[in-house]
Amino acid sequence: MDYFAIASILIVLSALFGYINVRFLKLPITIGLMVITIVFTIIIVAIGQFDDTLYLREKELISQIDFETVLLDIMLSFLLFAGALHTNFNQLKIQRGPVLVFATLGVLVSTFLVGIFMYYMFGLFGFHINFIYCLLFGALISPTDPIAVLGILKKANAPKKLEAKIVGESLFNDGVGVVIFLTIFSIAKSPNAAIDVSEIVQLFGIEVLGGIGLGLILGYVTYKLLKSIDNYEVEVIITIATVMGGSLLAHKLHMSAPLAMVTAGLIVGHDTIRNSSMSEITEAYVDKFWELIDVLLNTVLFVMIGMEMLVLNFELDYIISGLIAVPLVLFSRYLSLWLPIKFYAKKLQFVPNTNLIMTWGGLRGGISIALALSLTQEMHRELFLVITYIIVVVSIIGQGLTVEPIIKRLTKNAD
Repeated sequence: MDYFAIASILIVLSALFGYINVRFLKLPITIGLMVITIVFTIIIVAIGQFDDTLYLREKELISQIDFETVLLDIMLSFLLFAGALHTNFNQLKIQRGPVLVFATLGVLVSTFLVGIFMYYMFGLFGFHINFIYCLLFGALISPTDPIAVLGILKKANAPKKLEAKIVGESLFNDGVGVVIFLTIFSIAKSPNAAIDVSEIVQLFGIEVLGGIGLGLILGYVTYKLLKSIDNYEVEVIITIATVMGGSLLAHKLHMSAPLAMVTAGLIVGHDTIRNSSMSEITEAYVDKFWELIDVLLNTVLFVMIGMEMLVLNFELDYIISGLIAVPLVLFSRYLSLWLPIKFYAKKLQFVPNTNLIMTWGGLRGGISIALALSLTQEMHRELFLVITYIIVVVSIIGQGLTVEPIIKRLTKNAD
């Protein structure tokens, strides 16, 4: 099956499931599509017990999609630019200290806590898994997913300063998380090789700092181009070129494309820059275009995540491990946020129960699945894939459905 056919089928399914959600379920789009796709897939599996034609066709379709490449190398840059474009820059600037610590130190601490907890949990189950592989799992599951977070927080009506922390962290921590994952991955691939600290620092510098620096340049160049003309069609195309050309350049220079797109999106979306570089009609078209891209790619992504269950090996021990891992990952996140929140609470006014809300609102999504798919068989790929999938499903559906009432309840007296 060619790429056009696969894309067409995914978009047709996304449109159909999106219609069912809006018409009947009326859930946030990410949650609704996940629920409908999982139910659809379960029905296909059930029908397959009598006639496996449709089951084999759907399994063939999902097997031909390189989820890791499609999400990390193509979709993620568009989704992060769209998310950053509509982020409150002024609130993010005020909260830059905690956001930076959450996205770096928080991810690193969570990685080690998850790795330790999982190592001892596997020991209780009789699984003999090296600690480095548990640490690798900690790295792929610790970053919160900006796509899932942005999609659900839009309707949660969280206080602006709290929303800035959660959204800001999720926009930046995936780039940092990927660097941590790649570092541990290289160690896990050659466990007997000497660890070169300078190489790790260099990787971090090029990927993270280089990605942010490239994003600053892209954002500034885009701003200058938008300011020099007044033609909304061309200006929309310029923003597309920023994402596609910028991502390609980031990959060529071995810099973080996600961080570059977040930075560029924040600059282009800044109120002052918007007002000085875009006319009202251009601003309206740019916003509507990127909102549409955001919704379209989100629908396709969560349909793909729901269908991914067809190619997983759901053994009973794997499922139990995944269900136990859910509270362990949440507890690790809570602990990793505790110290930074205590430190910055003295300098910035935090809404009540910020740690609880950020723990529950830190959703996992497609990025974790994409990283888990990159594991080798020696790294217990099937086991960690199932655990990751269970955590993502519980996160999107369970946490996603309850985060709005929890935020309302815990911030009742907050501004």
